[in-house]
Amino acid sequence: MTTLDTQRSTQEYQAIDASHHIHAFIDQKALNAEKPRVITKGYGAYVEDSDGNRYLDGMSGLWCTNIGYGRKDLVAAAAKQMEDLSYYNMFFHTTHPAVIELSNRLFDFLPKRYSHVVYTNSGSEANELLIRTVRRYWDVVGKPSKKILIGRWNGYHGSTVGSASLGGFKFMHEMGDLPIANIAHIGEPYWYAHGGAATPEAFGLTSAQELEATILALGAENVGAFVAEPFQGAGGMIFPPASYWPEIQRICRKYNVLLCADEVIGGFGRTGEWFSHQHFGFEPDTLTIAKGLTSGYVPMGGLVLSRHMADTLVENGGVFAHGLTYSGHPVAAAVALANINALDQEGIVERVKNDTGPYLQKLLHETFSMHPLIGEIQGQGFVAAIQFAQNKATRTLFENETEVTWRCRTLGFEEGVIVRSTAGRIIMAPTLVMTRDQIDELVEKTHRAVNRTAQELGLL
Repeated sequence: MTTLDTQRSTQEYQAIDASHHIHAFIDQKALNAEKPRVITKGYGAYVEDSDGNRYLDGMSGLWCTNIGYGRKDLVAAAAKQMEDLSYYNMFFHTTHPAVIELSNRLFDFLPKRYSHVVYTNSGSEANELLIRTVRRYWDVVGKPSKKILIGRWNGYHGSTVGSASLGGFKFMHEMGDLPIANIAHIGEPYWYAHGGAATPEAFGLTSAQELEATILALGAENVGAFVAEPFQGAGGMIFPPASYWPEIQRICRKYNVLLCADEVIGGFGRTGEWFSHQHFGFEPDTLTIAKGLTSGYVPMGGLVLSRHMADTLVENGGVFAHGLTYSGHPVAAAVALANINALDQEGIVERVKNDTGPYLQKLLHETFSMHPLIGEIQGQGFVAAIQFAQNKATRTLFENETEVTWRCRTLGFEEGVIVRSTAGRIIMAPTLVMTRDQIDELVEKTHRAVNRTAQELGLL
């Protein structure tokens, strides 16, 4: 068979998959025994598997299908670009219209402090590039000792060697002799789990001030950047207290440390703002982007630089020894342009901010605030987390919280909804075009999965 065979049975697909694939973040032997679902179709907010089961996708793929599945305008943009220019590079002193038009449009929506972008194929690559760019910037300005980048424990920035080092998932570090040199970490601003008797405001300040203590311990002359997600995505959709980001920014400015925001998940409308740092009210020096840039239709990411950083590198940096074969790929650029135009012209981001986002958050609070299993609800726009607690009064977590939430996530599939479990949280990030009726369905089916979990635990 030399063409795509869409008529195989589920069992055939699963057997071939087991023979040739190693999947992400899973015990492959266990998956082979369990058998993966074979997803064959996507339309709007739904996907279907090879057995005809339909699921409401509460995770928009992996936080990426911001404008939903099956958009004919994005398909048409890809097809036309493939006909006109299927590929060319940005080496050899060349460029092409698709990437030029994308950048021209992208900076319509970015704050004016940013001026330049380097395109990559993913968020992991964008954060890998960030490490080199930060260090190159400090070399150019005559401070080559500022090589250390500080991330956060339980933060996530990708799974390449550099980006996984920058991230704070210890189990990833243990599997690859990570982190690499000149990477440090501070604690996460996770009040529910770590705040103790402190108020959220006090805990936010204390968490931020750990950055200052770490900079002083390492020597400000050695620290180049602090890198973090505005809210922690893969780490559990953790929203820091309101006091956190203003203090982080103050510290970075005081010690001349670059403030770098990972917007791979939060960008392109997820919180009701075009970029999630705008919701939190701080001004990063760099942004890493991906996922919602193309709504996942074609892989693409990028590193956005402040005007000051870009001018320094362009005017004084000479050759930057960096390049990717597919940087600014014309088909990806054409799809990204169509995607951004749709987000803008259809008022999708504004609708998330003013209508559907507040509706989702209100419904989650109404549904789960009194639930015996749920201790906290966090979120903004179309990103949310419900925190499981063994004892709500004392904020006591389950010792086996990962197993508890994984069970709930599995029951969600049985109910026809896709949500994700991370540590003690069920998280969701639906497509931004989800309607109020679909939001009702998302919360209702998640509620049924939570109730079934509570019943199994003897809490209902």
